[in-house]
Amino acid sequence: METIYKPLIVSIVGNVVLGIVKIIVGILHSSLALISDGIHSLSDVVTSVIGYLGVKIASKPADQSHPFGHSRFESLFAFFMGVLLFLVAYEIGRDALGRIIERYTIEVNALMIGITIVSIISKEMMTQYSLRIGKKLGNQIVIADAYHHRSDALSSVVVLVGLFLQKFGISYGDSLAGIIVAFFIAKVAFDIVVKNINHLTGVSPPEDIYKRIEEKVMSVKGVKGMHDLRAHYVGPRLHVEVHIEVLPELTLKEAHDISEEVKKRIEEVEEVETAFIHIDIKGVTE
Repeated sequence: METIYKPLIVSIVGNVVLGIVKIIVGILHSSLALISDGIHSLSDVVTSVIGYLGVKIASKPADQSHPFGHSRFESLFAFFMGVLLFLVAYEIGRDALGRIIERYTIEVNALMIGITIVSIISKEMMTQYSLRIGKKLGNQIVIADAYHHRSDALSSVVVLVGLFLQKFGISYGDSLAGIIVAFFIAKVAFDIVVKNINHLTGVSPPEDIYKRIEEKVMSVKGVKGMHDLRAHYVGPRLHVEVHIEVLPELTLKEAHDISEEVKKRIEEVEEVETAFIHIDIKGVTE
């Protein structure tokens, strides 16, 4: 199994198991909180399946209809996953307000608390695993899926706080915590959506990336200058264009070899997918 798919498979299997267990315990003990949390876990299965399909499509090689590859699909799918996180935040907030209005209370027992603690630990482990793989591979879908795990862990924390507070006679504590967590999830969703909108619309990278690219270019022997450095995101990776200046006495092959070395070094920058090099003769062409 390829490394990039492992966290998504773990996500699907883990969410199915946790979701079913929480729903069963919730039904047995009339816990609306656990039933809702279980449904939330099962809803994550849908986003993980979407993520899996997104990675499959994004990893397809270039073809006639997509000559620069399919990497934009990675950001597109991550964008939709961010939108789904917004919906999760809305659902948690709505449920929390509903519980305040209805003054809903339940009888709390050790099994309910234990299942919720297991859910929190399991989801945080899945979060850390997916984040590690996603950041290592620079894959926005896996990273977005990791934050979806985090949202589920936070919702389970809300349930746990609510169970403890209700056990000690404070009936509104879980609902207030739910509203707070809903805002946290909405902030994560906002960051994912904005980041991937920027990637899809071809935003320029930060200044520090430009500086790293410039250092790579000027480190190549034979490059006497550079200008018109441009870069923009094509999905999660950068396409870079730059003009380099070489001495007029160089042969065509020597100039070509220099340009190939520049291209190679630029593409060593982690964020860069491909580089396009234009050769100018110093003092003659611009």
